[in-house]
Amino acid sequence: MAKRDYYEVLGVSKEASQEEIKKAYRKLAVQYHPDKNPGNKAAEDKFKEATEAYEILCDAQKRQAYDQFGFAGVEGMAGQHDFSHFQGFEDIFGGGDFSNIFENIFGGFGFGGGSRARVRTGSNLRYDIEIPFKDAVFGAKVEISYSREERCTACKGSGGTGKKQCPTCGGHGQVRQSAGFFSMATTCPSCQGEGSIIQNPCKECGGAGTIKKRVKIAVTVPPGVENGRKLVLSGQGDAGPGGVPSGDLYVVVRVRPHQYFERHNYDLYCAAPVSITQAALGGEINVKTLEEKTVKLKIPAGTSNGKTFRIRGEGVPAASGGGSRGDLYIKLMVQIPSKLSKRGKELLEEFSKTEGENTSPALMALSNIAEN
Repeated sequence: MAKRDYYEVLGVSKEASQEEIKKAYRKLAVQYHPDKNPGNKAAEDKFKEATEAYEILCDAQKRQAYDQFGFAGVEGMAGQHDFSHFQGFEDIFGGGDFSNIFENIFGGFGFGGGSRARVRTGSNLRYDIEIPFKDAVFGAKVEISYSREERCTACKGSGGTGKKQCPTCGGHGQVRQSAGFFSMATTCPSCQGEGSIIQNPCKECGGAGTIKKRVKIAVTVPPGVENGRKLVLSGQGDAGPGGVPSGDLYVVVRVRPHQYFERHNYDLYCAAPVSITQAALGGEINVKTLEEKTVKLKIPAGTSNGKTFRIRGEGVPAASGGGSRGDLYIKLMVQIPSKLSKRGKELLEEFSKTEGENTSPALMALSNIAEN
């Protein structure tokens, strides 16, 4: 397959500035990087093509040779570009959203010489709870029990005595691997990022500085919590090695469906049955809210099936607090008796004749359409 023009590959004009070339390459590198497209040969080829184009066009001398003689002027030069004028990978991909994107691609490892230091903590943990619908609406306290790493009391989290510099990483806590012009820093496997190793490990924790324990804590579920919401309990995760701060506990809330009520944002919905007589003549029915408070609902005469009524302030409390709540919507469902006595049938037939009931509404509708 014939090579494409380098400017065409990057999607820039021949008059493009160095910044425009760098920006175009960043975009393509993010899109086609092999770690983001595992097993995708087409994406890998596009990444290599873009990298080759960038290597030539970002170097003033090579770009001049390419502009003057084409591919013949830079034959053998691709892959030999000197990137020493960059401070590291962040100079190519740093700034704005690109550094965040590449953190996601490489799992947060540093790049080149400009990798950013991170505050080390213990591991975060996750715990799923399932609560009743009512508790999700009005809030509750839930006790949970789980296992986590806690600081060893025998060595106070130090792991032991006689610390010395880790020979593998030289005390840096990271080892660096290079692939082309990519430079990735990973946690040192010997010292687990500590930068030092312990010569006399603690007998209680074996040098880890932490011991696995089971704990019980109370979780406060706020009113109005939604299904799938994550509650963050700071410092309730695993204790970190070497006395670093503990991680967090993420409690994921699952809400059990209610037999009668449904929720939409801060409003509640339910259905209430009424008889044909109540719907036709009107009346009052008693409806229980989610709090089991009885509310009288007045039904006007001639109420149709599916008519919805609103009761203000009987919905879900707003997450912002302040006492405000959504509304409760009640949908009336007119109950048609499945069995009628002989006298009941006679009365309904008599009603039909007396009121001149239309027994062919569809035909009447078609007749009206034809007349219009």
